[in-house]
Amino acid sequence: MDRQTLRDWVLRYNAEGVAGLSSRRSSGRAPALSEAQMEELRSMVLEGPDLERNKVVRWRCADLQVEIASLWSVSVAERTVGKLLRRLRITRLQPRPYHPKKDAAGQETFEKTFPTW
Repeated sequence: MDRQTLRDWVLRYNAEGVAGLSSRRSSGRAPALSEAQMEELRSMVLEGPDLERNKVVRWRCADLQVEIASLWSVSVAERTVGKLLRRLRITRLQPRPYHPKKDAAGQETFEKTFPTW
């Protein structure tokens, strides 16, 4: 046993008794973004990017990483952005693209006349 460990145990025992010798949980690392910043991130993701300002059509984790760095001067990894989105319960799945020149009547006719096996 190391001398410092024994000294720490004696100090904890003298201060708190037997309960002071139990293992303690560390507080862990502080979150990268505050609660207010997380709410702002949520609204930013739900609103979607501005094509002229952000130069993207939809948010990717890499795009959000750059946006977080520019807004709050916080450097986070791309994977961390995905974890932040999961914590906000926002999925990274995108809806199926919708073609602007789609012919709904033609599609309905095709579905009615196409044989199903």
